[in-house]
Parts: sequence; structure tokens; C-alpha cells
Amino acid sequence: MEDLLIRPTDVLLVIDLQTDFTPGGALAVPGGDEIIPAINALSQSFEHVIVTRDWHPLGHISFASTHGKQPFTDTVEATYGTQALWPDHCVQQTPGAELHRDLHLAHLDLILNKGARPEIDSYSAFLENDHTTPTGLAGYLRERGFHRLFLCGLATDFCVGHSALDGVHLGFECIVLEDLTRGIAPSTIATMEEKWQAAGVKTLASQTLKAKPHTTQEIMHRPSTR
Repeated sequence: MEDLLIRPTDVLLVIDLQTDFTPGGALAVPGGDEIIPAINALSQSFEHVIVTRDWHPLGHISFASTHGKQPFTDTVEATYGTQALWPDHCVQQTPGAELHRDLHLAHLDLILNKGARPEIDSYSAFLENDHTTPTGLAGYLRERGFHRLFLCGLATDFCVGHSALDGVHLGFECIVLEDLTRGIAPSTIATMEEKWQAAGVKTLASQTLKAKPHTTQEIMHRPSTR
């Protein structure tokens, strides 16, 4: 894609940059903290920034400990299909569930919690894993008149990937900033990229985004920060 000018109605959607998903956390994504400084800087060029976070209750269906099984290798059958099992992570009101301490976003409009229902997981920012139950994000975006979304965060092959797929399915233009995501495994990242291509999800390097230059009149009328 060619360079894109960031529009006033564009949204930077930052997915799950939480302590438990970064090095040292319960379900760490390799290099997950490396993208934070660039995301902080990029957020200053967007007028609207939305953050999602996993917000699981104790005993969540996605926790291997809930079923007495092993994380990563075991699965369970849920009403909505096969559920992968993970270590306990992003438990509500625990330090691991908090946004990473180095994440300092400008123009933050909304923090959206997902995966809060004990009986269903949620990779996507838009829909729970039954692909039917909404998180409310689509309605929020439509009411605000937002259509074009730039996605970054964790993890490429799970929550970022499924958010992009569901966003396109729901009628939004979704662009994944590939240099500002990190994934779990090369094989699942490659599979997700194939799904993006088939669905019409776009990818872009963040360096090709261009912020709208401020006019003299805008600078003169900018509210004082004193």
C-alpha cells in the first residue's frame, strides 16, 4: 500500500497490551514489549485511540486449571466449538490484567474489556468466540461515525488477527500495522495472514502513515494545556 494520510475519523485500535501478554507475564508473547514505544508515539497522530484488554474471571473456560488439564496441548469442547486451553492469565483486578506499565497512549477514548463471561472466550475485539455475541465495539464505532481502523498489539495470530477478520466481516476497513504486532508462532501467524488476504484485511508498515499537518489557524486555536 502507498503512504496513507491519517484522517480525523481514523481509529488506532490497540489490542491487549497487558502485563500477562508481555515478557515475564503468565502468557507472554515473544517481544511483546518491543512495540510499545512506537505505539505510544503513533497514538499522538490519531485523534481517536481504543484499547482492548482480556478481563477474565477466576475459573474462566479458557483456563486449563478450570478443567484440570494441561495448557497449550489440551482442549475442551464448548457450546461454540473447540476451546484451546491456556495458563490462567489476565484475571480481573490482578496486576497481570493491567495495561503494560510503559503504555502511555495519547487521545485514548475507550478501554474495552473482553472475555469477561466465564463460559465463553473472546479473541476478537468485536465478537465473543461464538462469533455471535457482540462486545459492543461495533455499535460504539458506528455511533461515532468511525469506519477505518488501524490495528496493533498482541497477538498477531490470535486477538489481533481475529479482531481484524471480524471487523471486516462487520463492514469496517481494517488495516493491521504488521511492525506493531507480535505473534506466538510462525505457523499460526502464516495461517492468520492467509485468512486476512482472503477476507480483505489490509496490512501496512506504520512508517508509511502520515499525520495531517496542523494549519496555523488550528495551532492558534488549540486549547491551552496550562
